[in-house]
Amino acid sequence: MSGSPEITPSDFGRLFAALRHCVLVHDAETKAILWANPAACAVLGFTVDELKPLKAPDMSSNARQYAREIGVTWLQRAVDEGTSTIEWCYRSKTGVDILTEAVAVRVDLAAGPVVMVQFRDIAEEKATRRDLFRTEGRLHTFLRNLDEGIVVLDGDGRTLFASATAATLLGGEPDDLLGIDFAGFLAPESAALLREALTTSSQGLSPRNARYRLATPGGADGPARWFAARCQYIDIEHDLRGLLLLFHDITDTVRAEDEHRHDAQYLNHLARYNAMGDMAMAIAHEVSQPIAAAHNFVAGVRSRMNGDGGNLGWGLENATKQLDRAALILSSLRQYVVHLEESKQLVDLNDIVTDCAYFVDVRANQNSVALHWDRTAEALPVNCEKVLIGQVVLNLAFNAVEEMAQWPHERRTVVVATRRHDAYAVVEVRDTGRGLPHPPFGQIFDGAFSTKGNGHGIGLALSHRIVTRHGGDIQATENTPHGTVFRVRLPLLHK
Repeated sequence: MSGSPEITPSDFGRLFAALRHCVLVHDAETKAILWANPAACAVLGFTVDELKPLKAPDMSSNARQYAREIGVTWLQRAVDEGTSTIEWCYRSKTGVDILTEAVAVRVDLAAGPVVMVQFRDIAEEKATRRDLFRTEGRLHTFLRNLDEGIVVLDGDGRTLFASATAATLLGGEPDDLLGIDFAGFLAPESAALLREALTTSSQGLSPRNARYRLATPGGADGPARWFAARCQYIDIEHDLRGLLLLFHDITDTVRAEDEHRHDAQYLNHLARYNAMGDMAMAIAHEVSQPIAAAHNFVAGVRSRMNGDGGNLGWGLENATKQLDRAALILSSLRQYVVHLEESKQLVDLNDIVTDCAYFVDVRANQNSVALHWDRTAEALPVNCEKVLIGQVVLNLAFNAVEEMAQWPHERRTVVVATRRHDAYAVVEVRDTGRGLPHPPFGQIFDGAFSTKGNGHGIGLALSHRIVTRHGGDIQATENTPHGTVFRVRLPLLHK
């Protein structure tokens, strides 16, 4: 190119001396040092004249892998094969070891062959590599021991990455999951949720977390397995891009929730059933009186009739039969209600309260009420119908939560506590609401008392009936400084 400076043979020396890489030149036959560039002299701390008489032990680490015969063999390999690379630890004039990557190259000069060694300090690089290996090893260990599975899905829902835990949860090996349509592991309704998450992610929006049901080998009738998944879009240096799912097995949790839901339905059924029994008793009692009076009136009319009365007598006789039949029906109803079959069992009152906690927590959260559980560590064995006593606890706790929902947030507190008192197991429900009105407390359990605008008092009456059936009692007292304490006592069962 016109105007460009020409490089002369004498310039190559200056160019070579300006190199940042360290260079040593060895005699191909004796392996003695012939020359070193300024960069090598600066790193090793020797001048060229000081380097020339040095042997390998004078400028290399004392470690066995850097012995002179190994260095000579390395240089000779470059002479024989043209090039040879080694990890070599030089030692500076001040005694500092310098770990390097050294490349030996045979160069044929006019005066004969030499070996040119280029080396660079790799101590920092080695330390970084060791840190990376150590970090990678720890990450692998963490991933192997995580309860959560990790998968990354592309836009079509195919697996780009799967952790060992994910493979264990889904059944198989991580490599077996790669490229697989992840929706194939899910039941149809859960596969639709996953497709929705993929669509949301592709639009740059945050997909919502969800519960997914796994497809079971036995079809819809097989035992269901569930996992909860947290979803997030990731883009790691454009190398791993897609929907990240972190999921863990919640099958036991879902089954427990189903059992709680079933128990709640059963409790509601029993509550209605018992309330119907109470109402049937009241109806039987009230209706039996007018039926008896009507029976007396018919008998009086017949006694005042002359002769048999013809059709009138026949009508009165049949009316009497119908009244007798109605009385028999009411009597049978009362006997049925009174003799309902009981199913008692030995149970810890603490366990009953624990079983109710889920439902009460849900109601408290809905009303932003702080709920405190103060269960004694001491066993409280009682002989009772577990579901019915649980209904009592729920009735009292729900009433307390609904009462506190009417007050400012800072005051919304309900405490449910258990303890032993003398020969009784006790459960208390305390609120800090308006307290009870002034009529005698005993009246609140007679079925006519309620503080709710749409209440009818059946809950408290039903609770009283259940507790007294079990040989216990239920009390209501003022809380201090304000509010109400409902206290249920059941006889302790002594082993």
